[in-house]
Amino acid sequence: MELLLSASDPRPMYQQIVDQVTARVMAGDWAPGQALPSIRELAADSGVSVITVRRAYEELERAGVIATRQGKGSVVAERADLPGALMHEELRRQLEALLALAARLGLDRDELHRLLDAAADARTPTPPGNTP
Repeated sequence: MELLLSASDPRPMYQQIVDQVTARVMAGDWAPGQALPSIRELAADSGVSVITVRRAYEELERAGVIATRQGKGSVVAERADLPGALMHEELRRQLEALLALAARLGLDRDELHRLLDAAADARTPTPPGNTP
């Protein structure tokens, strides 16, 4: 399990670990039940403190991404719906950020809908034979 942690990243190291583990589980790169390195192993491999990794693992466990069994270590939570649930949670966070930004810009609901529709239309390919 290789994580790319950067001192130049503005996020704290524990958050970088949380984000990268979550991203790999969301992408399906890590299967339910897959073992994670021990806290000490990951700390040594990543060059961060044991406390930092412990905090990340505790956060991941609270979020339901991993499960820790005393004496057996941590594994990816064994939920078949986990990648989808994580993606929905990420979508919810992104929507909250979008709404906050729209409010700062003074956009009303109708303008926000128009912008969303335009963005969705730009992503939708034109069916063959329906070229404008």
